[in-house]
Amino acid sequence: MHQKHFASVAAAFALALSAAAAHAGEPKQTLMPEHPEARAFQEFAGFSDAVIHGDTIHLSGVVAGPVPGETDLTPGYERAFARIDGILKRLGATWDDVLVFDTFHAGKTSAQLDDLVTVKNRYIKAPFPAWTAVGVTELYEPTAVTEIKLTVRKP
Repeated sequence: MHQKHFASVAAAFALALSAAAAHAGEPKQTLMPEHPEARAFQEFAGFSDAVIHGDTIHLSGVVAGPVPGETDLTPGYERAFARIDGILKRLGATWDDVLVFDTFHAGKTSAQLDDLVTVKNRYIKAPFPAWTAVGVTELYEPTAVTEIKLTVRKP
């Protein structure tokens, strides 16, 4: 039994390495913001909205946080998901193409999840992507409470 399982795991690993090797020589493509100020910032800091390599798209983190006067996190999450939705559309992808949904939370993660899940569930439907939620001490943007990062299959 264990030998069969090991053989199937080894075959899957070999297939994954083969797929990665097939794209190894391909140059990466990047997607930069359309807004001039956002593009200037990203060029200064040295990152892209997304990197496309082979059949995989890696989206940079998009931050969510409240603005003055907001009493909960829902509006911040709505802005972040709308931004991500726009990036996906520019890439020709949809939320159905999301493979990995990673979130990074400054402060108490559990206090953020209700608002996050409420907004997330409007965009992400079954079959669900993998999701890891990580607590961190701080995010790059001082007013942000959550950063959302995606890995997407190229349609």
